[in-house]
Amino acid sequence: MFVHVVKSKIHRVKVTGADLNYIGSITIDQDLMDAANIIEGEKVQIVNNNNGERLETYAIPGPRNSGEITLNGAAARKVAKGDVLILIAYAMMDIEEAKNFKPKLLFPDEETNLLK
Repeated sequence: MFVHVVKSKIHRVKVTGADLNYIGSITIDQDLMDAANIIEGEKVQIVNNNNGERLETYAIPGPRNSGEITLNGAAARKVAKGDVLILIAYAMMDIEEAKNFKPKLLFPDEETNLLK
């Protein structure tokens, strides 16, 4: 049996931009992606603490040490600059493996989105 478990979580980052005319996705500072073990193109769930919206898209890397968190395409309509988000990536694994698995949990600086 396989189960979905939290693989990676970036907790409480602020939206720095929203680009409706981009083709889609979320741009995340490459340093945050690396630290959270999220790869380019990986599916991520976005939870907006300000308005309760939940959506899924895929991650693309932004400039390192920029703190960038930009929602692109249709997802841009679900956020406003300054909204606080939780970004979550999941993995499927055997239930026995899942019992011992430890996810990567990040708590960046809430003002800058940079690693502390």
